[in-house]
Amino acid sequence: MPIKTFITNTIPTSDLSDIRVFKIDTANTTYAIEILDGYVNNAYWGERLYNDFDIQAGLEFNGNQFAYSKHYRQREEYPFFGGRFYDNESLKVNFPDGVRDTVLKYSDYVISNDEKSLTLILKDEVYPLTVKLIYKIYEGLDVIDRHTEIINEGSDEIQLETFYSANWILGYNQKQRLTYMGSGWGHEYEVKTADIGLDTITLQSKAGVSCAQNIPYFAIDDYTATEHTGRVHFGTLQWSGNWQMNIGRTINRITQVNGGISNFDCDIWLKGGETFTTPVFTGGFVTDGFGAANRQLHDYLRATTKNQFTNKVMPVLYNAWATFLFDVSEELIMAQAKKCADLGVELLLIDDGWMKGRKDAHAGLGDWVPDPDKFPNGLAPVVDYVNSLGMKFGLWVEPEMVNTDSDLYRAHPDWVMNYPTREREEKRWQLTLNLARDDVYEYTVNWLDELLSSANIECLKWDMNRYFSQAGWPEAETKEQKRLYIKYVQNLHRIFAHINEKFPHVMIENCASGGLRADIAMAPWCGRINRSDNQDAIDALQLHEGFTKFNLAKTAGGGCHFHHVPYFPNGRAESMKFLAHVAYNASLSVGYDLRRLTDEQIEELKGYIAYYKKIRETVQLGDMYVLSSAFDKNAPYVSFQYVAKDKKKSIILVYGNNIGFIQRLPAIKPMGLDPKKLYKVTLPTCEKWKGDYPVLSGDGLMKMGVNTARIGAFKDPVYDCFAIEIEEKK
Repeated sequence: MPIKTFITNTIPTSDLSDIRVFKIDTANTTYAIEILDGYVNNAYWGERLYNDFDIQAGLEFNGNQFAYSKHYRQREEYPFFGGRFYDNESLKVNFPDGVRDTVLKYSDYVISNDEKSLTLILKDEVYPLTVKLIYKIYEGLDVIDRHTEIINEGSDEIQLETFYSANWILGYNQKQRLTYMGSGWGHEYEVKTADIGLDTITLQSKAGVSCAQNIPYFAIDDYTATEHTGRVHFGTLQWSGNWQMNIGRTINRITQVNGGISNFDCDIWLKGGETFTTPVFTGGFVTDGFGAANRQLHDYLRATTKNQFTNKVMPVLYNAWATFLFDVSEELIMAQAKKCADLGVELLLIDDGWMKGRKDAHAGLGDWVPDPDKFPNGLAPVVDYVNSLGMKFGLWVEPEMVNTDSDLYRAHPDWVMNYPTREREEKRWQLTLNLARDDVYEYTVNWLDELLSSANIECLKWDMNRYFSQAGWPEAETKEQKRLYIKYVQNLHRIFAHINEKFPHVMIENCASGGLRADIAMAPWCGRINRSDNQDAIDALQLHEGFTKFNLAKTAGGGCHFHHVPYFPNGRAESMKFLAHVAYNASLSVGYDLRRLTDEQIEELKGYIAYYKKIRETVQLGDMYVLSSAFDKNAPYVSFQYVAKDKKKSIILVYGNNIGFIQRLPAIKPMGLDPKKLYKVTLPTCEKWKGDYPVLSGDGLMKMGVNTARIGAFKDPVYDCFAIEIEEKK
């Protein structure tokens, strides 16, 4: 039974009496909960316990009485503010009579018929407040989804000041390390570490999008874990707006991770009979390192997707932005389309500039109809022509924004976030529509329906290019105005769900100034995610490694993996070969102005696209391993490996990093192969490779590695790179 409950007096060896235990077993882990004096506490989270009676070792039957907290509140599953409590709370409530103290006690439970879901029901001792803690597991995975329902069963409003999704208890360990990711435009997913001490580490985003300052992700180990070994607890919050995680130790020095929607400038007045449902907080545990945690989340995304693209290979995409900027037209796109088809492009996307009045960034946002001068016949003829060449057609939109110079703003100036007494602050000459409003939500759904029904549009790049500011909602009741941050995201998710349901053939690319909303709450609806606006290929190696800690490699998008050099973030001039080998990790996109390429460059680009198509099934649908980290500046090379699920094929992508002094490149040891299979090794993109490699077993390859016998003087003026193909010998 994956989820079960029992009383400890039913365990023959137990000397504990009448403690109810809930035991959640995943493929390789156990998560146990105890009810102690009516309080809900974590008893264990770690390796799988196959004998129920072993759980008694983790039960706090009389606890270690601490001077400042009661023993039955030292490992709370969902800590509430009230009584002798001094730790980070998950719930803080103000009742109508002024009482700001909560006492939640266990009341009942429900286990689903398939034994994959558990609901624990807690009630306040005095007030009509019910809290449901909900746990869900998945076949073959070692992750648990947790969320909470907070129910006002009375008639008077109550105020929620803190309303987190979950609290993860990791137990006591003297030394524990937090791995997390900082974020900002162009340098998302910066992997960092910190010691977990008695002070609280707060990770958060306060800008209206999820990845503005930190990524909603954590991993914790005891300082001994590596990419491939060691015990790691990990988790990620599924929310696309403001959020918080508080990581630290309780007053009894037990490590906890507490998190959910941020209460920064936000509270909830819960009406009588109303239920507030928190977002999901996904957590997991592995014993074979940080890479195993990543792969757990990857398989989780494959299992829980709501779109048809997650488990399919990605098309070769051409994005017109880098070539034309705002100066797109029917004539220019049709001329470019033929060049794209000849290259092997499979999806042509028109970025910004196609809308009415959109000559530059100053006007046009909000008026989502084709510009009559640029597209006098509408989009349909262009789409039909692109389709006739064997390609799909995609289009850029930015539905959450509006220019003041637009018909929409002139008609509805009240639709933007604003404070009536403050001058409206524009960024990029645009303001943010208040998507929390039902009329803005309905308007957005309607124009998207009209647009997607007007032509055979099969890809929608959804952009969002500014943070929230002046997040006022003067038309709402005063108590409801701070709820803008929550309802905005709820309506955003509703729109994505609507598109997936009504237009299942449309692949959505999630973009927010690059990767500033790359949380996994967006992943179920989006086949592609803009990893970053920074497409510098060397930076992209670090970006990709961080991105894939919680997102699938195949979804890593952006408009121009292939771009003219020098490229704007750093002014580096990477070779086309290097750009290609970095792009092989992701959803490959071409941003070249094809009119500027020579015949030789066109032929070179065709070859890279053809090779991408050859290996993309293995890369995009297989398991990813980081063999040598891009964050290790002293490593001689950076290497990412992808292994097909059936272990018949593997691709290793290798990038020179820090090799010199006449050093040889070390043997590259693959992982994840079948030790008993025989494999053939080739290096098809390595100019210095000579001859055949001997057929070896998976066991031999993983232990001895691929000896490339390469010397440190690379041919490429910046870095060299190559691919290793490993395929089962037939």
